[in-house]
Amino acid sequence: MTSVPAYLLIGFVLLLFVGMSAIDLAGIIKKDAKRVQKKISFNPKTLVVIPCKGIDFQLYENLSSIKNQRYRNFDAVCVVDSEKDEALRAIKKAKMDYLVSSSSCEGCSGKVRAISTAIGKLDDYQVYVIADSDIRARSDWLGALVAPLADKTVGLSTSYPYFNHIGGFWSSVKSVWGLVGEGLMENEITKFGWGGSLAFRKGLVTGDSFDFFKNSRYSVSDDICLTLLAKKKGLRIEYTGFSQPVVNTKDSFGQFFEWANRQTALSILGNRKNLYIGMPFYLAESILIVSGVSLSLLISPIFLLLLLHYLKSLAVTYKRSRQKGLLIVPITLMMPFLYLLNLGIASRMDSIRWRGSTYSLKPRQV
Repeated sequence: MTSVPAYLLIGFVLLLFVGMSAIDLAGIIKKDAKRVQKKISFNPKTLVVIPCKGIDFQLYENLSSIKNQRYRNFDAVCVVDSEKDEALRAIKKAKMDYLVSSSSCEGCSGKVRAISTAIGKLDDYQVYVIADSDIRARSDWLGALVAPLADKTVGLSTSYPYFNHIGGFWSSVKSVWGLVGEGLMENEITKFGWGGSLAFRKGLVTGDSFDFFKNSRYSVSDDICLTLLAKKKGLRIEYTGFSQPVVNTKDSFGQFFEWANRQTALSILGNRKNLYIGMPFYLAESILIVSGVSLSLLISPIFLLLLLHYLKSLAVTYKRSRQKGLLIVPITLMMPFLYLLNLGIASRMDSIRWRGSTYSLKPRQV
């Protein structure tokens, strides 16, 4: 077999470097989706729906943070699968109202069933907010999340969590892994509604839209359904970093890896472009890192310039991270390889498992 000349391989790597540098430059000069927070007097009657199943880490404290919001014109309700759910202990301790899931839906997730139960039974609210049971919210979270809906062109108001690692290496990895979500939210093209902290008007899920939410092939994910509904109706998705909640994590490798693959599989289900764009992008990042190190050792230290893209990623990660430290350096270095692995595994997944239940990702037979 004839080997490829070394100068061709180096030329390819340099071309790759130019391309990634161009992407970095475009990211620096682009107009992103960040907006200046405006003080808006907008407090419609709001219901916060918190689907619960099992015992989340620090569940009582999480529920209490949602209950004790400064926003006054709201109610909060937890939704469980049964009266035997372990979450009820924390729900009752926090003195929260709750419902038992009863909505009928075809192939939907337990979370979608819980949300549709609450909307169906408590239909006299102007705005609905979905909150995951593992988020810890500041007292101004709800007001900041609802405020963008004062603009009738906004269909979804959402934020993305900061994964706060409180123990273990893989929790630190999850914290850095999750920072990519913030980057996606700040770009008009890649924004999506994250179902752990999301607000929308009642009109978004009425009639046929409510049926789509419960019974479409995307009903495995409330995030995907609501994002598609907003786009279908020509409504904007507004990202508000001011309402960013925290998710305290203490994950093992197994817990993190299952979570990362599941999140990636759902992102591909929501938009196949995430796979087609993500694979070559992270492959290019991985090649540059390997080439920068190996060519600098074998030929000349000048090839360390190939790591400029990594250094840019490191700077962004360090800026976004709330917990500084040298551990960010190797974790950021491993991210492209990890994202690539997640995409490869997720692209072949035909189902996901979440909180004891298995959900199909395959198109349904009609």
